[in-house]
Amino acid sequence: MDEPDLFTAAAEERQAKEPGRAPLAVRMRPRTLDEVAGQRKLLKDGSPLRRLVSGSSGPAATSSVILWGPPGTGKTTLAHVISQAVEGRFVELSAITAGVKEVRAVIDGARRAVGMTGRETVLFLDEIHRFSKAQQDSLLPAVENRWVTLIAATTENPYFSVISPLLSRSLLLTLESLTDDDVRALLRRAVVDERGLGGAVELTAEAEDHLVRLAGGDARKALTTLEAAAGAALEQGEADITLASTETAVNQAAVRYDRDGDQHYDVASALIKSIRGSDVDATLHYLARMIEAGEDPRFIARRLMISASEDIGLADPTALPTAVAAAQAVALIGFPEARIILSQAAIALALAPKSNAAYLAIDAALADVRQGLAGPVPPHLRDAHYGGAGKLGHGKGYQYPHDLPEGIASQQYAPDAVHGRAYYRPTRRGGEARYADVVEWTRGRLRGDAAGSARAGSRAGSKAEPKAAPEADPRTGSKAAPEAVAEGEREAG
Repeated sequence: MDEPDLFTAAAEERQAKEPGRAPLAVRMRPRTLDEVAGQRKLLKDGSPLRRLVSGSSGPAATSSVILWGPPGTGKTTLAHVISQAVEGRFVELSAITAGVKEVRAVIDGARRAVGMTGRETVLFLDEIHRFSKAQQDSLLPAVENRWVTLIAATTENPYFSVISPLLSRSLLLTLESLTDDDVRALLRRAVVDERGLGGAVELTAEAEDHLVRLAGGDARKALTTLEAAAGAALEQGEADITLASTETAVNQAAVRYDRDGDQHYDVASALIKSIRGSDVDATLHYLARMIEAGEDPRFIARRLMISASEDIGLADPTALPTAVAAAQAVALIGFPEARIILSQAAIALALAPKSNAAYLAIDAALADVRQGLAGPVPPHLRDAHYGGAGKLGHGKGYQYPHDLPEGIASQQYAPDAVHGRAYYRPTRRGGEARYADVVEWTRGRLRGDAAGSARAGSRAGSKAEPKAAPEADPRTGSKAAPEAVAEGEREAG
């Protein structure tokens, strides 16, 4: 593992003589931890990676680590920085090409090196999630006895892709996608650094913004697209990498969308208004613009949840659960798969029947409260559970709805100041038509209208008044029995 073959050696010698032939992402690979973009939490003084690079030993020597993060966050880069810093042996394997035989060869070599020279071995294993359980098992003795210090990298959730015994013997370090500022700093350094473009071209602000959006937090992608854009500019004899040359080089148009400016709010507004207007195609267009521009998927999901209540409400009671489920799924998954979830939710909301009745209802109620229309709680609704409440008249005359055949008592609930106000005015669209029937029916019973009064009389056991004919309950579709079943009033707090 330590000795490269003839072809590898020749390739490395050629790259050393002609560094410009190596990809920009390789040439700009950090040489020290201080040059690593992002990952500030993992690179603090005293962190496992800092101690590994500094060669900490003794009773508290650095343990093996598993680096988990999306592509382009610096897992391989960190391994290469460590390889240049450690004084012992550094061996690199990829789970794509290596097997148990190669792993055992490294472990045997590590044991010999410790016994003969005292040199420790650092093993970098890329794509460890591609190893089977048996292959990962072969690493356990070496890690447990510290014959090797393992640095394993994976893009998959290690709790599902790495065996538990190996996880328990290693530190799990989570790498995060680079921020826009991290990517921006990386691009600027690559433009001026002698290992990079060496100042051969300048990067305009518009082109830089486009490259940052295309990168999506991936450092390798950022440098690859920068190299393509620089090549296009130099070939055309231009001194600047412009937005036009960048769009040509990467074959992807820039989305005119500023996440901190007017476009952010304009496109978000257009998305919601397209949903409200039931134009599913326009909805998907604006959703695509936000996704392609690198908008935070959680922001999009929040807007969908608001729309589900503001514009749809009870016309389709499943709209809000759909939007909430989408928000939860997006938080768990992230891009690129989150685009599918957002699409499903947006389509469902755009095609749902619309009602803003819930939105208007709470605003109408708030308007009355803010104007001072509150008033005291009616005495029969006040808390009657404490001693002395009865002497104050609290709870007196309260009718317990569950004792009544329809579950509705003809009594006043709202304060006098707003008694009789109708805040909720349901539409007849979609599922809200059912609620419109229920509201009309229940308000009549609460007012004690003719049918309600007849039932109230029968519940009170009056023989003088004729019984009202049974009427279908719109909440259930069943007909209420006219005979009384109430056993009297009940006090409740």
